[in-house]
Amino acid sequence: MIQSVNHVALLPLYAAAGTAILVLVMELATGRRGAVLGSAMAGGLVTAVCAFGVSGRTASTFCTGAACSWVLSPSAGVVAALFAGLTVGVLALSAPALRVGTAPAGEFCFLLACAMTGGVVIGYAGDLITLIVGLETLTLPLYVLVGLRRFAPRDRVTTEGTSAAVTFFLVSVISTAIALLGAALLYASTGALHLSLLSTDRGLFGELTSVGAALLVIGLAFKVAAVPLHAWAPATYDGAPLPVAAYLSTASKLGGVVALALVVPRLDTGPLVAVLAVLTMTVGNLVALRQTRMVRLLAWSSIAQAGYILAPLAAGAAGVGAALAYAGFFVVLEFIAFGTLVALRPPGADGGDLASYRGTARRSPWPAAAFVLALAGLAGLPPGLAGLFAKVTVVDSLIGSGWGWLAGVVAVNAVIALAYYVRAAAVLYSGPVGVPVADLRPPRLPVPRPVATVLVAAVAVALLLGFAPQALFSALA
Repeated sequence: MIQSVNHVALLPLYAAAGTAILVLVMELATGRRGAVLGSAMAGGLVTAVCAFGVSGRTASTFCTGAACSWVLSPSAGVVAALFAGLTVGVLALSAPALRVGTAPAGEFCFLLACAMTGGVVIGYAGDLITLIVGLETLTLPLYVLVGLRRFAPRDRVTTEGTSAAVTFFLVSVISTAIALLGAALLYASTGALHLSLLSTDRGLFGELTSVGAALLVIGLAFKVAAVPLHAWAPATYDGAPLPVAAYLSTASKLGGVVALALVVPRLDTGPLVAVLAVLTMTVGNLVALRQTRMVRLLAWSSIAQAGYILAPLAAGAAGVGAALAYAGFFVVLEFIAFGTLVALRPPGADGGDLASYRGTARRSPWPAAAFVLALAGLAGLPPGLAGLFAKVTVVDSLIGSGWGWLAGVVAVNAVIALAYYVRAAAVLYSGPVGVPVADLRPPRLPVPRPVATVLVAAVAVALLLGFAPQALFSALA
């Protein structure tokens, strides 16, 4: 059978892959950090423009009959643009650290562009092979980025960076093997690889199909740090450079959510996804209550947020829109949270303890206010309207689909999460122990211009999403 190829439909992929090549060329031709960083950011913006430009204006490609391996849709365009936007944002957050030489700019930008290419592939994937290849292309560069350092002194940051990279790699290899085994069993029992043909109702071996579907879902759940494949996230986030941790908690998690949203509605795995959601949100919230380091608190919080995202997927196709919309809100708010940490910490520093943020709001009031806005959104409280609308949509979707008990679990966990979100926000406005507030006159710390720019843009996006939730729901549904 002749397979059709539409190169216009592949423009987002060409732009993303071309960005990685352009970074290498600029590194070899100029060797200048600014030129490399600028070319990578320009390539990310072009990728986002291409993603929006081809959505709905051309046909899918790599088609055999009625099934296609590269599927164009408005939601795919939004996902690809989100990956590109997150990549540009992380590059801007990384500029101060790259300026002081904590990592080689060429390798850093090249690896980030490769990860963006994998994210674009995930958005348009129409079969299991394309989907898994996209996930691995997104994940593989992150192994190196987590531990990438130009200098290697014998300090905590370098040691934990290496340990975090190894932990991330080992758990990822195991989860990928599980997902591949599940995909192989599904193909053996149903003969289908294209997502549009995937179903647990097909084939002569019903039990084998069910096992394959379960293994595939569990393997993909690693990407969102769902229980039981969640323990890598806190150590990896805390050991990675802050901008890389921001990318892990947003773009990497978005890739896993999109993969699950493409697969779960076509497989009879609702009860399994519901169990994963309950365990993930409960474990994440309970362990976050005990955290004393800021990045680890955000890591366990993101695990709990993954449970909220998985919950509507238990309802199958009826919950896909709510899950993707919540994921869209989450990545913006999580990016703001990590962006403020980059603004509040010295270039190249780790996230620090909660106690190190005491009095931060007095010397950096605007980044502190952005951090509180992000935490309020993640908690689902005003003025974080984006997170509030997202949680209401998830609960409404579950109740409308007959999963009222799961909606109740989401509500209870949202209340539990208030404790550590309020604690993390309050510490910024409290003074050091034993020092009168009137005696606190800390110097104002300047925020690097690239970080300030991307932080203001992210806050603006979060506020706009909060006032126009239905538009995002319609785009992602």
